[in-house]
Amino acid sequence: MQKNIATRNNGLVVLTEGAIIVAAAQALSFVPHDLGVSSIQVEYGLIPMAIYALRRGVKPGLTAGLVWGILDLILKGFSSGSFLNPLQGIVEFPLAFAAVGLVGLGSVQVKNKIQDGKNPLGLIIIYSSLGFLVKYFLHFLAGGIYWGAYAPKTMNPWIYSLVINGGSFIANMIMLIVLLIVLNRVFKRFIIVKE
Repeated sequence: MQKNIATRNNGLVVLTEGAIIVAAAQALSFVPHDLGVSSIQVEYGLIPMAIYALRRGVKPGLTAGLVWGILDLILKGFSSGSFLNPLQGIVEFPLAFAAVGLVGLGSVQVKNKIQDGKNPLGLIIIYSSLGFLVKYFLHFLAGGIYWGAYAPKTMNPWIYSLVINGGSFIANMIMLIVLLIVLNRVFKRFIIVKE
């Protein structure tokens, strides 16, 4: 009986944390984040989402990312003209945002490194790269298939999508690495779950 209550309480804590992270990620998406005149974007919400996935694992990370994608579609996608058709909307919002939860594949390894007193910076970068790369790969596919008409007339739509989405991936990785270096000790505290 006690074990069931503890399991239920833990599930509620994970769910509550996920809701807070989704709200924070969505709020951060309203901060201007375009770089220059292009469509390369720094997505500030990726940072709390990556921390949550490392803290709680891949399944809660994927779930929180999916909810964030649906919320972003409703609050920004429909109103900003980022929704062209249902398939494109599903790929670029729920699926792409859920992909960030793949960062959670490194949850156990990162936590073990922290608990062993070692620096997890390299592992965090590797697993964050995976989640971010899959997200921007999905945007790249949607860019080539659905947004090709918006590419400059002299440029192949796939090259254009690669430049925009690859640039966004690189910009977000740079942001993550800078934050990891500056806030290294804080990241460790956010990732380890206190019982």
